[in-house]
Amino acid sequence: MGKKILNTGALSLENLKAKPVRTACLVVVVAVLAFTLFGGSILTLNLRQGLSTMTRRFGADLMVVPEGASEKAQSLLLQGGAGYFYFNAGITDKIAGTKGVACASPQFFLASLSTECCDAAVQLIAYDPATDFVVQPWIAEKRRATVEDGQVVVGSRITLRPNGTIQLFNHEYPVAAQLSTSASGFDTSVFMTMNTMRQLIDRAHEEKYNFLADKQGDGIISAVLAKVDPSEVPSLVAHTIGRENKGVEVLVSQGIFSTLAATLSGLVSYIYVFFVVVWILAVIILAAVFSGTIHERKKEFALLRILGATRKKLIGMVLSESSLAGIAGGAAGILLASLVVFPFSALISEGLELPYLDAPPLHIIPLVLGSLFLSVLVGPLASLYSAFQISRAETYFTMREGE
Repeated sequence: MGKKILNTGALSLENLKAKPVRTACLVVVVAVLAFTLFGGSILTLNLRQGLSTMTRRFGADLMVVPEGASEKAQSLLLQGGAGYFYFNAGITDKIAGTKGVACASPQFFLASLSTECCDAAVQLIAYDPATDFVVQPWIAEKRRATVEDGQVVVGSRITLRPNGTIQLFNHEYPVAAQLSTSASGFDTSVFMTMNTMRQLIDRAHEEKYNFLADKQGDGIISAVLAKVDPSEVPSLVAHTIGRENKGVEVLVSQGIFSTLAATLSGLVSYIYVFFVVVWILAVIILAAVFSGTIHERKKEFALLRILGATRKKLIGMVLSESSLAGIAGGAAGILLASLVVFPFSALISEGLELPYLDAPPLHIIPLVLGSLFLSVLVGPLASLYSAFQISRAETYFTMREGE
């Protein structure tokens, strides 16, 4: 029969195994802490990633919409809500000629509100290939060739048919490309040229579908996206457009995203405060647990001193036990948080109603290591005082206690 060497680590592990209920309590407390740290850190990182990507993808400085349609436009941009509002297409040339506007391009919105006519309830967005500076650069990342009339481009969260098409108003359209995730309403949108939109509306009329846009007549659009000259201030140009064109509202992308950033900053601050509170509570709870258990084990430690264990050895054993419990609890908490956050990112995004995008794995690794370190650290920190107390206890009096 082989001999088993009990060094500090091995002895600590055996002690943890010998008291499964006590060990489980330690592991659960640390697991809750790790779950909170890692889960909250991932949420924060993904929200920042989503806002950054949305800001970069939008590409326009100004969005001009009909008066009273600003809330619908923001909902469409941020959350993918169905939006349809119209004004005369002639507004495009007026905006393009405004001092300080470098370029302007129209868009037309048509909402599919029912899944009966289409594969999904989506927002249909038509753009002008001749002037567009927002959609086509995004498409170019996935497709070098131009999108032909009759083809469509879909957002990342739209499911295609096996043959690479999507049905819209009982007609199948070939999908030229599926865009990468933008963390915006564009992820549930379908893009097409203005000519394709006209074809789609004509075919839908043949199928007896009618639209709000039919009552507006020809020559209408939903919005004008504008890029401001770098030497100009977007808010001042927006004011000029609003003053020179009656019946319009001008959304400044910088304002929209700065409001989102402020909301996100406030949420992140609350998360950080929650981190600190939970970490302090974990230290207090574990300190109480270690104080109680070490009081119960006084004779055990006294016996180890009689057998030759040094004070340093006893301290090392207690810290080792707390560290092992911390590693187990930290790993369990991080794993549990991963099982909650990653598979349900779409639901989390919808629930928060904020830009939310899964961060790259390389950005997640530091969070895993940091959360594990803080989770493991809380155990030794909580047990440090108790370890020093037991190491200073007099062996003789400890053994005679209770006689």
